[in-house]
Amino acid sequence: MRWALRFAIPASLLVILLCTVLYVKFAQIWDQYDAPAYAWASLKNTLRGSKLDNPPPIEGKVEDKVVIMAKVESADTQWVAEYLPGWQHAIYTVDPSTINSSTLTIPLNKGHESMAYLTYIIDHYHALPSTLVFIHPHRRGFSEAWHTDTPLHDNVDALRALRIPFVQKNGYTNLRCNWNPGCELPHRKNKHVTPEIWREVFAGASRSIFSLKEKGFKEEEYLPGEVGAACCAQFAVSRDRVSQRPLSDYEGFRKWIVDTKLNDAMSGRVLEFLWHVIFGMEAV
Repeated sequence: MRWALRFAIPASLLVILLCTVLYVKFAQIWDQYDAPAYAWASLKNTLRGSKLDNPPPIEGKVEDKVVIMAKVESADTQWVAEYLPGWQHAIYTVDPSTINSSTLTIPLNKGHESMAYLTYIIDHYHALPSTLVFIHPHRRGFSEAWHTDTPLHDNVDALRALRIPFVQKNGYTNLRCNWNPGCELPHRKNKHVTPEIWREVFAGASRSIFSLKEKGFKEEEYLPGEVGAACCAQFAVSRDRVSQRPLSDYEGFRKWIVDTKLNDAMSGRVLEFLWHVIFGMEAV
């Protein structure tokens, strides 16, 4: 009995230690992926005999709103026309093997989705729809769209649930509500948006008409102590908010992507953490 007790106590302590380590390591990931909601939604669909919930296509006239995205040529984006018929769409192919009259392209395949986002704004600045939504080309599923805040990580569900009046009132809204990753306290000392990078991006930009206006700063002179935004560069913005910056600002941001020594992924990551600032929100 004493031998069993001597074994049980250290074994129990070891189990507790391991559980604590696993909790610390995986708690952030559990929250980041919203694992319980995803597991429950997947189970319900499995019990119904379907791998994924497929809402029926809906009919509707094209309205004064647009979906903008960047895709590689092999990506299937037919779901946009099929399930979001009320939306205009601007789908940029970053690596076209051939180009025809319907192919939307970008000046340089760099900066991830940001090059397509800025190209749309620049090319349509004087004729923008009232609501612009910038999203990724993958529709749904944990492996590719974990950052989409719906039970099955489905962008169709996200856009059908989007409250356009709120976008018009607020000017800008991130499509991800979960602060993890990107906006939690440990993430705000942003290694991507350094003071030097901030100055480079906003060099030559107009004097801010947003939160810095009363402070008398030019944006390249203002260095926030923290920069935070919920990942992952999927957001909605109103035409009025876009128009509060001159066209030259967006041209300057795109030029920064072209000129920076940062590579494709890193330059895109910088913009991912700055879209909310570009569209008039506080740094955090």
